[in-house]
Amino acid sequence: MKLSVVILNYNVRYFLELCLKSVQAAISNIDAEIIVVDNDSEDDSCQMVKELFPEVILIENKENFGFSKGNNIGVAQAKGEFLCILNPDTVVAEDTFTTLLNFASHKEKLGIVGCKLIDGVGVFLPESKRNIPYVGAAFKKIYGNSEAYYANHLTKNQTGKVDILVGAFMLMKREVYDKVNGFDEDYFMYGEDIDLSYKVLKSGYDNYYYSAISVIHYKGESTLRDKHYARRFYGAMQIFYKKHFKKNVLFDMFVWVGIRLVYLLRKPSESKKKQVSEYVFISDKMNDALQAVLQKRVRLQVNLNNLENNTEVIFDANKFSYNKIIAMMENVEKDKSITYKILPQNANFILGSDNTISRGEVVILN
Repeated sequence: MKLSVVILNYNVRYFLELCLKSVQAAISNIDAEIIVVDNDSEDDSCQMVKELFPEVILIENKENFGFSKGNNIGVAQAKGEFLCILNPDTVVAEDTFTTLLNFASHKEKLGIVGCKLIDGVGVFLPESKRNIPYVGAAFKKIYGNSEAYYANHLTKNQTGKVDILVGAFMLMKREVYDKVNGFDEDYFMYGEDIDLSYKVLKSGYDNYYYSAISVIHYKGESTLRDKHYARRFYGAMQIFYKKHFKKNVLFDMFVWVGIRLVYLLRKPSESKKKQVSEYVFISDKMNDALQAVLQKRVRLQVNLNNLENNTEVIFDANKFSYNKIIAMMENVEKDKSITYKILPQNANFILGSDNTISRGEVVILN
């Protein structure tokens, strides 16, 4: 088998359904399998997978083991030569895996391959490519200056070697994952992807950021940015430094103080619902349920021309490929305050996310 896609899920049933539909389309011409590991979700994620995706391998954990252990459990069942660690709040294009596997086949000493991640409004996510978070860069990031934290030697549209990739999308050979013993289970959430990337580098492999493939990451779904985020994230960073660098008492003190200052001063993230001026359904046929549920006129068109400010665009995945949907999102002017939702194939809901710090929105169509 060529590829195993491992998706760790926790309480994001609708985002998982959209993710699985996009992955199915992307592996249609590949000898591949999909493994969903559920970390004891309280919603009906597992029932949905069983009913709609019976060919998917479903592992139901009876407790929330966290990101590292959950993914390691999934990889233990994987049969593919390559692995893709994928978040459930992502949407991949139809050519994602074929393109990246072709890229990987021409590289020696291949470590991890990442791609361009965009958020729910089509904006590039800089964590798609990062540097090793040495003391200076990490200290600056604590206080709001993240320039040295990201791999700015490459633009978002340049492909090349980077140090650290993000756990929302990581493609690598199974033998590399095994050689470095996978994700370190000392991390529960945050820092695992940095640790894995760094272990791969230290083992003599090269990590790559591949810019020609874009994947949607509805970031707020899997990493809710509440006031506890800084404490969890920098706590993970302390684990990383203790494992890989010499003890630095002064830095430990700065991190300790920094975490507490950020925790005390950080304002809770507030998701302000945008006032939508109009809804535009990108399809060739109107879905009558949209107008009934949204309680506002929905305009039908087949492209993104002539959009007004504060328009919400709803893509019909029954009519357009995910490749096309992602490309359209990336190409719209970002100063028009355009937001997006997707109607998955054969689904009775639309979903999307307007920002990266809070939950997205799921609208059920009756």
